[in-house]
Amino acid sequence: MTTRHEHSHGPHGETRSAERFWEDFYEEKDTVWSGRPNPLLVREVASWTPGRALDLGCGEGGDAIWLARQGWRVTAVDVSDTALRRAAAHAADAGVGDRIIWQRHNLVRSMPEGSFDLVSAQFLHSPVAEEGEREGILRRAADAVAPGGVLLIGSHAGWPSWVESPPFEHRFPTVGEIVEALRLPPDEWTVEVAEVVETDVADPDGRPGRREDSVVRVRRAP
Repeated sequence: MTTRHEHSHGPHGETRSAERFWEDFYEEKDTVWSGRPNPLLVREVASWTPGRALDLGCGEGGDAIWLARQGWRVTAVDVSDTALRRAAAHAADAGVGDRIIWQRHNLVRSMPEGSFDLVSAQFLHSPVAEEGEREGILRRAADAVAPGGVLLIGSHAGWPSWVESPPFEHRFPTVGEIVEALRLPPDEWTVEVAEVVETDVADPDGRPGRREDSVVRVRRAP
């Protein structure tokens, strides 16, 4: 169970497995996402010294490729084989294929081995997730952070301005709820950022709109 960058929600009550849902999602189009990295990731990480990074829900590779271009060694994970094949091809075209390891995981059941200086979970929402699955994944993501490393979580904080009638009922967690659900021992972790960011974005028809996203950045003690 993962989601993609610039996430698009599907119908409520979807009964397909996560694997089947996301394979269908990617097979519907030759290209789904823009290929650009998520702005919240760039905002937080652009000035950091590169190390080892884990990109959860990598989709077609926009974030992983950007990180590799900055000098990071990246392990990038998705549940969709189609997404991973596209991402690997994009990375090869960008000349950074040797800096990224692509792995297929359903994050409810498995997580890459090892520890990482950065674990990035950008818009890890899913219309096929069971209650509590996302929180469990994020707690396991925290377990993968190396001493002195960071877990960076980007989330939608609400429906974008142009959605007048939401396609399904959904409650977006607050930054406080995201931090609380991580259950991090306060003597081992520091909350460095927990805020909502409002961004001017175009709606699907190109008209001006805005979107609110939340960013949570927590650092493990060295």
